[in-house]
Amino acid sequence: MTAAGTFDVRLTPEASQDGPGSTLGRMAIAKQFQGDLAGTSTGAMLSAMTPTQGSAGYVAIERVTGTLQGRAGSFTLQHSGTMDRGAQQLVITVVPDSGTEGLAGISGRMRIIIEGKQHSYQFDYTLS
Repeated sequence: MTAAGTFDVRLTPEASQDGPGSTLGRMAIAKQFQGDLAGTSTGAMLSAMTPTQGSAGYVAIERVTGTLQGRAGSFTLQHSGTMDRGAQQLVITVVPDSGTEGLAGISGRMRIIIEGKQHSYQFDYTLS
């Protein structure tokens, strides 16, 4: 099954640490989802920015709570992203066995699309 829609995101810096070759950062994540997935998420992100323009990495965990195509519950997403001089790679997967209530047994991958300032998602998932 596929779900699609838009979301608003707020990143709040919590800490950073400069070191040789990179700056390590930490941010709180808060999202509001609209569309086939309607709800909110909260989470945490760790990032590493390098002195090379367009090269960085991040990992994040966020818990999504809401309704997915009529089924209420929550699940957790795990992010792993890198930028290699502007070339982006991002994988967002559902943490196995993290689904609750009507979303118990969920698995899948989410893709984020950014056009201008608009964020949208495409979420390919299955429910067992």
